[in-house]
Amino acid sequence: MTADHVTLCFFLRDGDTGREVLLGRKKTGFGLGKVVGVGGHVEPGETAVEAVCREVLEEVHVIVRPEDLLMAGTVDFVFPARPEWNMFTTVFLAESWIGEPSESDEIRPQWYLVDRLPVTHMWADAEHWLPALINGQRLAVEVILDEDNENVAHVHSTEWKELA
Repeated sequence: MTADHVTLCFFLRDGDTGREVLLGRKKTGFGLGKVVGVGGHVEPGETAVEAVCREVLEEVHVIVRPEDLLMAGTVDFVFPARPEWNMFTTVFLAESWIGEPSESDEIRPQWYLVDRLPVTHMWADAEHWLPALINGQRLAVEVILDEDNENVAHVHSTEWKELA
């Protein structure tokens, strides 16, 4: 079964008390109630960059330009008990955008200190790769979930190299 291609974008800024990342509480659909990054599915005919720009506008009402995106790496999520949930994720970082993030029907955005991520409210895999990507490591990560589809069975990461 082929994995869905999805995108995530993590917005970074210097806050009053340190470096911050924009995350959001999921209000609908897959991951309901969890704190997640902004993003979603790559639609047929779209590139990952086009998809993340569209998803960011839909979910938090800001414009991110392709030239303001840094491709940080990839995360391949494998759900052995639910292979239809498998996702191949292209992860972007952005430090520049137009507008102020605001709530949508899908997500309630909130800024978090990067050294105090709300991992207890996130998918269990996030603590294994998100801090590294936020802090400038470029990784290709494979996350294999446990049979309960929540806990992590295995995480493997390698340095990510951009394809020529």
